Amino acid sequence: MNNQMPDEASFLASYNPSNFLPVALTVDLVVFAVRHKVLHIALVKRGAHPFLGSWALPGGFVGPTENALAAAHRELEEETGLNLGSHRVFVEQLATFSDPGRDPRMRVVSVAHVVLLAAEGGIVPPLCAGSDAAHAQWVPVHTLDTPALAFDHGEILRQGMERLAGKMEYTTIGARLLPAQFTISALRDVYSAVWQVELPAGNFTRKIRPSLTSTGVKVQGVGAPASLFTVGSDWISPPLARPRR
Repeated sequence: MNNQMPDEASFLASYNPSNFLPVALTVDLVVFAVRHKVLHIALVKRGAHPFLGSWALPGGFVGPTENALAAAHRELEEETGLNLGSHRVFVEQLATFSDPGRDPRMRVVSVAHVVLLAAEGGIVPPLCAGSDAAHAQWVPVHTLDTPALAFDHGEILRQGMERLAGKMEYTTIGARLLPAQFTISALRDVYSAVWQVELPAGNFTRKIRPSLTSTGVKVQGVGAPASLFTVGSDWISPPLARPRR
């Protein structure tokens, strides 16, 4: 009896993927921006079944020649008109969502990403619906009825919010929601928008200042001119303590 294993080429030639249940791969994007001191999320209204007419995160299926990140960029532009290459953005993979019942069509696994879009003077680029999205708009996060979102997007958004809020305790990731040069007051506004608390100006400045680099430039604000800073370190040490409500 010949029990010799076939070579890899022979094994692959005889391999039958249909022996396994099909699984589709999608991407979903949690796109944050701070607009007029309020944290916003980019949402689309679904123009097709399932969840026709429901609000959802931008996203869609990964193409046969794409990786998840490339699909995320493409789907976001198709559904909202946002071209990430044209804006100051930060993109980070959030998590994989694989509950068997998360999509009523078939078994679908989604790779979710968090996107932080820098707003210039509180102004964010307009969204323009396309593809299978009937409408797209920026929505204030903290007034959103997250359980009403399509699929499991409420849970994806919840985890995206916790990722951002948590990392802002010990990293300067919050500055990614601002232009490259910013005032400490603008950065404190970002913290207030995400954490939903008012932080004392003096204490915040004392703790965040070692992680920033002064540009030597000042801008005229409501009162005295304010200094512009850039991020000097990715880390905040010691970390900021997020107030618990």
